[in-house]
Amino acid sequence: MRRRILLASACAILAAPRLARAGDEVDLLLVLAADVSQSMQHADLVMQRRGYVAALRDRDVWRAVGSGSCGSIGLLYLEWSGVREQQVLVPWTRLAHAEDAEAFAARLEAAPLNTGTQTSISGAIAAARRAFATAPFVAPRMVVDISGDGENNHGGPAAEERDAAVAEGVTLNGLPVLRQGPLLASVGSDNPSPLEQHYRDQVIGGMGAFVLPANGFESFGTAIRRKLVLEIAGRPADTRVG
Repeated sequence: MRRRILLASACAILAAPRLARAGDEVDLLLVLAADVSQSMQHADLVMQRRGYVAALRDRDVWRAVGSGSCGSIGLLYLEWSGVREQQVLVPWTRLAHAEDAEAFAARLEAAPLNTGTQTSISGAIAAARRAFATAPFVAPRMVVDISGDGENNHGGPAAEERDAAVAEGVTLNGLPVLRQGPLLASVGSDNPSPLEQHYRDQVIGGMGAFVLPANGFESFGTAIRRKLVLEIAGRPADTRVG
């Protein structure tokens, strides 16, 4: 009982102001923010969506969910492109059982594939901040998982929104998808590609923040599965996925 009260207090401090009621504690509030800008081809969108869906059904992901004090997380999925182009495909949902994950995955799988315009990582972070402000749960950790294949080129600087989110207790992690050519040449080396460096310098921030690049969309499923396990369990990444 004492542990539950302490957890609720920690959640309330980090999550205020909130619409959540007492008893709505989860271990983590996680926003999955997926890039659908015009640089994404149809095949890329398909592989990205399939990667998220498969990860939500993965046994290792669910072991991570069950490892927390509450044994549950709050999850929201949004797509983003231009500064005014963000759409929540699946709203805040409590995931505590395999059935919850399957329902979330099925809803995401059935949603239409969207294509946007420019690449506003700053707009994506702003949308995630708004989502946290209306979450129906409280949690001691708030994380944004941002995936994308390009640098911020629309709206304000990504670093400004990143810093505002960090000041609100949010951690931002990045999954840059590196393509063939110069952006991919340094995957697995000690010299990050320009896109990976952009994510390191301008996007990630907060306690335990990390970048975990994927070697093309063919590797996206493996990358997002590993990334979710690390984020849900609260452990930093120590490798790239190629």
